[in-house]
Amino acid sequence: MADPTGPDPAPTDASLLGRFRRGEGDAATELYLRYARRLRAVAEAQTAPDLRRRLDPDDIVQSVFRTFFRRAAAGQYDVPAGEELWKLFLVIGLNKVRAVAAHHRAAKRDVAATGGDITSAAAPESDDESLTALRLTIDEILARLPPAYREVVELRVAGHEVAEIAAQTGRAKRSVERILQEFRESLRGQVNEPD
Repeated sequence: MADPTGPDPAPTDASLLGRFRRGEGDAATELYLRYARRLRAVAEAQTAPDLRRRLDPDDIVQSVFRTFFRRAAAGQYDVPAGEELWKLFLVIGLNKVRAVAAHHRAAKRDVAATGGDITSAAAPESDDESLTALRLTIDEILARLPPAYREVVELRVAGHEVAEIAAQTGRAKRSVERILQEFRESLRGQVNEPD
């Protein structure tokens, strides 16, 4: 027979996010402990060999959590029912690694030109990896949209023209264009977001 006084099951990401928003600092700690190790492993794996002297995976992890907690406090993130925050942390982390890599490969800072071994430079990331990261970012933004807006964006992603989307959704062309513009701005902000 199960012990009714046994330990409580682990809190969900949604409950931890709610507690964090209510000012319970231990919830932030629990989220950090739940995901920091996995996030560090991803940052380490995604760092090209020529950048390892300049990019510390722990700095990426700290940057991801700074961004997450700042935006979560502002109400920008929610956890869909039955979901966890890992995909969101993964997308933010991959974007941070790419941003730091781009910074260190820019003209005068280029790691290959300033002491990195050109022969050890990693091959550029594959189109499949880029597409996967972009899809995760798009999915995260879509999850925050109202269903009617989500439909407009999904139709556009599927290749439909603005006029077709307007006819299919019963909206004015101008409304469709506005929804798509807002989505593009959200996507741009997510992909290019600073620390």
